[in-house]
Amino acid sequence: MARDAGYSEWRDPQKDQFVRALVVEDDKNLNRQLVDALTDAGFAVDSAADGEEGFFLGETEPYDVVVLDIGLPKMDGLSVLEQWRRQDKKMPVILLTARDRWSDKVSGMDAGADDYLAKPFHMEELLARVRAQVRRASGHAKSEIECGTLRLDTKTARVTVDGQPVKLTSHEYRLLAYLLHHNGRVVSRTELVEHLYEQDFDRDSNTIEVFIGRLRKKIPPEMIVTIRGLGYRLSPDGNDA
Repeated sequence: MARDAGYSEWRDPQKDQFVRALVVEDDKNLNRQLVDALTDAGFAVDSAADGEEGFFLGETEPYDVVVLDIGLPKMDGLSVLEQWRRQDKKMPVILLTARDRWSDKVSGMDAGADDYLAKPFHMEELLARVRAQVRRASGHAKSEIECGTLRLDTKTARVTVDGQPVKLTSHEYRLLAYLLHHNGRVVSRTELVEHLYEQDFDRDSNTIEVFIGRLRKKIPPEMIVTIRGLGYRLSPDGNDA
């Protein structure tokens, strides 16, 4: 379960931002390191230690990014990925492998991988690749996302309004980051709940309203528009059209 540490303008610039991630890695130590790094970076993280469990989670839960080892017990990573893609699962997938042959990279990309990282690797590089894949999946090429005077820098996890830093808790940050990455689109409460919390978290859609209320006290309140019966949408001027 992700920790709800305070996010502020003084946040460690190495900590990223995003919402929901899956780690599928059979090496216990590396699995723990990946989960810890992504959790510290602000992600809600689920993990699996074999291909069958990883496939099931990716099949049934919505993830913003997956870190997937190739050499897994029960079902290898390439088979997991191929089955996800056959089911039209489109989440970005970064493959991990102890092999660094060009043929393995080709096989991984042909199976539907979005990126490829050979072991051993620096955790900072993995986090940077995760950031890039999440941005691309949501249609943002730059590291900064804006909505009117509201700005999010995904490299530093810094949120500002009119250039002034905004201090947020981790859950407030995740919620705002998700809305910003889907700027202009109506996002339902159910979608927010699914992307903000880990699989085993006690999910309650009412908490979304609480976080929305808190955010409206920290950014221009009219920016978060309630679309009755549908959800929420960010708007620079509060226009709900």
